Amino acid sequence: MSDAPLWTALADPHRRAIVALLLERPRPVGEIVEACGLSQPSTSKHLRVLREAGLVRVRQDAQRRVYALDPAPIAELDAWLAPYRELWNRSLDKLGRRLDRTAPDDPEEPAPKD
Repeated sequence: MSDAPLWTALADPHRRAIVALLLERPRPVGEIVEACGLSQPSTSKHLRVLREAGLVRVRQDAQRRVYALDPAPIAELDAWLAPYRELWNRSLDKLGRRLDRTAPDDPEEPAPKD
């Protein structure tokens, strides 16, 4: 899977809202339309983009199409973000140590100025 369709799909706030809905549970198109407040044709276009990016799966249930989140691309995204998350955590740890060093012993006493 190429990364470009995934990023393009997630760049749109309506599609992110659909992904958030599907995180809870699989849903038929009608429920997604109602929850998102979009027209049925607009919702279908968003779902097509999400499906082409591999983020959702669709199954036929009688006359309904039911969409579910596919966790594989999300796991790939999480793996890609891991080094950045580690960088962020190191920065926060460093900030925490700095704040600990500069915190006054007495909470009523102002911190020393650098």
